[in-house]
Amino acid sequence: MKNLTRSLLVGLSILLPVVISVQLIIWTFSTVENWLKSVWLLFLPEEFYFPGIAFVSFILLAMAIGLSSRHTLVKHIWKAPGLLLEKTPVVNYIYSTIKDFLDLMGGKTFSDQSVVWVSLAGNDTRLLGIVTKQGGNGDSKLAQMIGENEVAVYLPMSYQAGGYMLILPEDQVEKADIEPGEALRLIMSAGLGQRAKKLEKDFAQAD
Repeated sequence: MKNLTRSLLVGLSILLPVVISVQLIIWTFSTVENWLKSVWLLFLPEEFYFPGIAFVSFILLAMAIGLSSRHTLVKHIWKAPGLLLEKTPVVNYIYSTIKDFLDLMGGKTFSDQSVVWVSLAGNDTRLLGIVTKQGGNGDSKLAQMIGENEVAVYLPMSYQAGGYMLILPEDQVEKADIEPGEALRLIMSAGLGQRAKKLEKDFAQAD
């Protein structure tokens, strides 16, 4: 019975990630397809429309926006809808949260230090965190509130969408050689199944 239970758990650990990933891809495809299909039908007769054209056009549109955003003027134009959402009550919280999370997963650098080790006073325990604000920069309300030699560090929690933000002196953090997006994925999975070569190298250097 014990072997059967173990075999079931191993099978689920292999099967469920595949099923959930495929289902998420199907959901994304269906959502984009249904959203843009009505737009395409305004210009294209329904008999000429075929499934997938809306999704392909969405990918091409995203690539076009990304390429054109290299120009300052065009970049400001594309950012206009987002700025409007940021000033809309209630919606701004949802938009900002989603945007910050996607920026983080995409590896956007929040500061010069980016990912850091946080040393706990009184013992050798360390936590992996992501610097979100540098004191004295004045680029946000939080940056203005903390000291010039302090940093705001976000400490994500494993296997849940949560975490803590700490304000720490700079000498209490140490830069880690890993990208923010990779660090977030590593922490959220508790390091299981991750080939974190850079992190292993960082551990070796610390020792």
